Amino acid sequence: MSGERLYNVLFLCTGNSARSVMCEAYLNASAGDRFHAYSAGSHPKGAIHPLTLDTLRLAHLPAAGLRSKSWDEFAREGAPQMDFVVTVCDSAAGEICPAWPGQPITAHWSFADPAAFNDPELEQRAFFLEIFRQIRNRIDLFRNLPIQRLGRLSLKHELDDIGRTRG
Repeated sequence: MSGERLYNVLFLCTGNSARSVMCEAYLNASAGDRFHAYSAGSHPKGAIHPLTLDTLRLAHLPAAGLRSKSWDEFAREGAPQMDFVVTVCDSAAGEICPAWPGQPITAHWSFADPAAFNDPELEQRAFFLEIFRQIRNRIDLFRNLPIQRLGRLSLKHELDDIGRTRG
């Protein structure tokens, strides 16, 4: 460990079957010594989209233990306290979220929904890969922030800027 503390990050979406799961898997694999990522949904589908799992496999990321779950799991007593909560879909960003213990820094990073893409499978697979590329770019920016040197307001500003970053 680099001397920094471990930061908990919760990625939220509506269905918790694609975008938020890819965020969780990538951040845990790429910066597990600084961050512990989780994902959840306001109305979880109950299963991870098969193309999400294929995308993670192609990126050589572990998928063991990933599951579609409700954000209520992270609002109850005894849940890990989050340092950051990031919504990754516009509908979840517009919903009234639970009160997160510890007042985490929140941000919104909008990504198109690859699970809602209804074209032929080959094109949908390509769209999943494109969304994953965008997720990877934003998470790389996030995990390289000098978090310990930035104040809360500066961190909020940086996270908001990352959300405005083009793919």
